[in-house]
Amino acid sequence: MRRLFIGILLIVLVYLQFRLWSGEGSVAEIISLKEKIMLQQRENGRLYQRNNLLTNEIIELQNGLQTVEEEARQELGMIKRDETFYLIYD
Repeated sequence: MRRLFIGILLIVLVYLQFRLWSGEGSVAEIISLKEKIMLQQRENGRLYQRNNLLTNEIIELQNGLQTVEEEARQELGMIKRDETFYLIYD
């Protein structure tokens, strides 16, 4: 009876060790998932910085176009389509 009990305990122990080190929810899977999370967080940070740079570039381009348009009007006398240009002499 005692040997049977020890045999059952040994089988349970081997099974639990097997589940601990392999299969779903194992230590190896948890380590792998943590590494994937870390890599994804790095990638997210890189993409967040890239998005910020692109947003700033869009803002600069929008402001830059306004500046270019203002310069073209003042320095070159350019006008938009459907506008009338009046030149007034002093």
